[in-house]
Amino acid sequence: MNDSKEKMGILVDSDIIIDVLTYREPFVNDSRVVLQSCEDGTQRGFITALILANTYYVLRKENSHIDVIKQLSKLIGFLDVINIDKAAIIKSMNSDFADFEDALQNYAAEVSDKVDTIVTRNTKDYKHSSISVMSPSEFANSL
Repeated sequence: MNDSKEKMGILVDSDIIIDVLTYREPFVNDSRVVLQSCEDGTQRGFITALILANTYYVLRKENSHIDVIKQLSKLIGFLDVINIDKAAIIKSMNSDFADFEDALQNYAAEVSDKVDTIVTRNTKDYKHSSISVMSPSEFANSL
């Protein structure tokens, strides 16, 4: 971990949030550990606006706008938002990532200088990441 006074954090990918909010088996328990560690302050948790939008899009298919907004409001009560700025976009466009969205998440985390680990179920999609990438089960087992 970083020696600075400010605790580094994790970028919580949308699949983790969706696992918990939709009780998606068999992933919900490990994903819940990830979010709980952010909510209780054990870990600093971050998302991007894109993660929030993706989560809204998936949840809205089965839930009302008001219900989804209530769930997202609770999340942003304990998860901070990092920006996807121009530098992250340019790095993403010039990267070896096969998935542009994953590249955006990765470089937003990298450029933010607040995140040292990305927690996602799609770890293989982040093989070009220069920061640590963990699955929810790896994260849960590391606590």
